[in-house]
Amino acid sequence: MKVHVDEAKCCGAGQCVLIAPEVFDQRDEDGIVVLLTPEPAEDQRSDVREAAAVCPAAAITLDEDPS
Repeated sequence: MKVHVDEAKCCGAGQCVLIAPEVFDQRDEDGIVVLLTPEPAEDQRSDVREAAAVCPAAAITLDEDPS
C-alpha cells in the first residue's frame, strides 16, 4: 500500500491523526496533514484505510498492493 495526501484538499479536521497517528500528523501552524509513513506496515493498513474513508475532504488516497 502507498498512501498519498493532497495538502491542498486537507481541511485540518485531524481524523486521520486520531485513527492512525503513526502514519499521519498535522502541521502546528495550520493543522494540514503531514504524511509520516507513505508505505505503512501490514498491521497499520486497516487504520489507514479507515482514516482515508473518514477524511471529510477526501485528501487521502491509497494505492493498494495488487496481491
